[in-house]
Amino acid sequence: MIDFLRFIVDLGENISAFVTWLFLIAFLFNLSSSINKPDKSRVQLSLIMMVSYFSSAVLSLKTVTYLDYFMFDIVTILIVIIWGIKTKYTIPTALIYLITGMSINAMLFLGMHYDTVIIGNIDYWWFWAVYVIGTISIDLLMALVLIINKDLLGLAWIYNKTKMRVNSLNSALK
Repeated sequence: MIDFLRFIVDLGENISAFVTWLFLIAFLFNLSSSINKPDKSRVQLSLIMMVSYFSSAVLSLKTVTYLDYFMFDIVTILIVIIWGIKTKYTIPTALIYLITGMSINAMLFLGMHYDTVIIGNIDYWWFWAVYVIGTISIDLLMALVLIINKDLLGLAWIYNKTKMRVNSLNSALK
């Protein structure tokens, strides 16, 4: 497993460029498919994610820290949440995936910062595998959901069920 992780780390810049390219493709796909439609929500979300990933790609992988990526994710999450509150469009399925995915990525970045910078750990352990596989998988999933707008993991279904349950409890308490 450690050889696999080293291989992935060596491909880091290529994987980063590929994920950034996927968000560009998601934006261009949503832009072209929504030309004659009034709902531009996925285009706007794709634009937010594309700008976020392109701006973080400007950073050098040799000088950037996990804390920098954590801050990028937090800022992006806040922008997406503000967009969700202010938007006049229907909230797409992708919004839930973006907030969930970016939150998990942010926690993984914070965990890696704590492990490598604060503790100073340089020895491989299972969290590093979770970090590598997790961040790549989540980034790919977010880009894919932006393109196809399907609830692949049932996150939107869980969100809607929880929201209905909370609303019914609130109305019962009144």
